[in-house]
Amino acid sequence: MEASQLANVVGTGAALCSMTSFAPQILKIWRERDASSVSLRMYAITVTGFALWIAYGVLIGSWPVTGANTVCLLMSATILFLKWRFSRREPAGRV
Repeated sequence: MEASQLANVVGTGAALCSMTSFAPQILKIWRERDASSVSLRMYAITVTGFALWIAYGVLIGSWPVTGANTVCLLMSATILFLKWRFSRREPAGRV
């Protein structure tokens, strides 16, 4: 396998891991209707980081970097939105 092919395989694997890593958190928050354990600061920084990665991908003309980070931005922004949505009311079971 050539170095460029290996780089593409590694990059694809990294992108898939990054993109799917948010799914379990989104599902957990949605099912429990509770995002109290989610760090608002951490996800705000994560969303900012993905926005910067997208800008970087556009600037260097790398559509794989741009595309993968756009998906990650949307998923991490979803978690941030759910944090906001479910923190506006008391979680189920709390009094």
